[in-house]
Amino acid sequence: MRNAQRPATGDGARLGRIGRYPVRWHTALLTAWTAAWFLVAERHGAVSWHYLRTGEELLFSQVPDGGFALYANHPELQIGPVGFAVAALFEPFPAALGENLAEAFMSGLGLYMLVLIGRSAAEQGLGTGLNHKRLQQRVLIAGAAFIPMWVEVSVRFAHLDDVLALFFTTLAVRALVRGNATAVGVLLALAVDSKPWAVGFLPLLLALPRPGRLRAVVWLAGLVGAAWLPFYLTHLDTLHAARFTIPNQRASALRWFGVNDPATPWWDRPAQMSLGMALGALAVRRGRWAAVLLLAADARIVLDPSVYTYYNASVLLGTLVWDSVGQRRLVPWVSWIALISLYGSALLVPSDSVQGLIRLAFAAGSALYVLFWPQRAPRGGRGDPAEPEDPPERFPPDQEPPGRTYGSRMPRQPGPSPFPSSPVPSSERTGARRFSG
Repeated sequence: MRNAQRPATGDGARLGRIGRYPVRWHTALLTAWTAAWFLVAERHGAVSWHYLRTGEELLFSQVPDGGFALYANHPELQIGPVGFAVAALFEPFPAALGENLAEAFMSGLGLYMLVLIGRSAAEQGLGTGLNHKRLQQRVLIAGAAFIPMWVEVSVRFAHLDDVLALFFTTLAVRALVRGNATAVGVLLALAVDSKPWAVGFLPLLLALPRPGRLRAVVWLAGLVGAAWLPFYLTHLDTLHAARFTIPNQRASALRWFGVNDPATPWWDRPAQMSLGMALGALAVRRGRWAAVLLLAADARIVLDPSVYTYYNASVLLGTLVWDSVGQRRLVPWVSWIALISLYGSALLVPSDSVQGLIRLAFAAGSALYVLFWPQRAPRGGRGDPAEPEDPPERFPPDQEPPGRTYGSRMPRQPGPSPFPSSPVPSSERTGARRFSG
């Protein structure tokens, strides 16, 4: 019997739960881990929250240099309009209370993202003999590496725009696995409308079947245009905001390419986005769409002139998706190597030049690994002992996932593992409920 035909009750539905409570052990442990890091970071948190408050006031208040003139007059506010709109929700509160509420809200989003990624991995693994207990353990171990960097971006720096971009992208991954093309387009548009560098995640669209892909692109283009065009059409000087520069720090990996300009080179931002999208497209072509987020983040950190630690949150989200959805090893080595290499070097390595070299080495090494390292198929096609392999899955022609032939299981071929390569149709999702909670 297929996972989709198994009732989500009994021992499977209670797997990992705390007694009769709906919360699972790995979620409870990650919640406690988040709370501990929150308490550590909150004392010196909200470093950049004033940018959100300033931009929100300028955008929604009747002031001469605000409104649709915001980016033309304040190019330093490299934050999308969706970020300012969400920041406005905290404006009615006193400043200190608003900051604390925003930090708690963003921290909670990180925990919810862990649940979403776990459920996505469970659904993606239906019919492959996925061991759900091992998946919970994998999410727990990878999540333990993800949380410190998530608290860095959400609490210490309070970069709501980056938080929303990563949150909407996580929702897009969930929608992709569930085969909802419209939602993928809408959510990726919201990510770009929160923070422009999220365009590096757009290769996720290529993992959709062609009819759905076109619909997703239409929604993406429409919502991105609706959010940004009013600023450009009413104030042409907004174009100058794209050329806003920041200092080229000595620990930047750019220095190892011989780029010693004092500020952002004119070609840097386009190169970041182009490299991220090209690597993501290659990953999808090789059946490894789960690597798209990590590759976009790698392109960002290797070509960015700045080295703020909150940049690492996008990398750790990418490793979390890869370790949970893209591979099936119990120990998520990529996540912990990322944490130690990027955060550990920032804390423990005194040499700026060596820090830059470590960032370059991690970005290059992780990109090569997720793109080309042979991936292990599910135990010779038999699955884990605790999760017997299901019989061949058959789909109606209009629900056939990409990479499969009608009426058959995806062929197992040498090279890239088929496990992360195709989203799951709606009729196959029930068995994933045993992970939820």
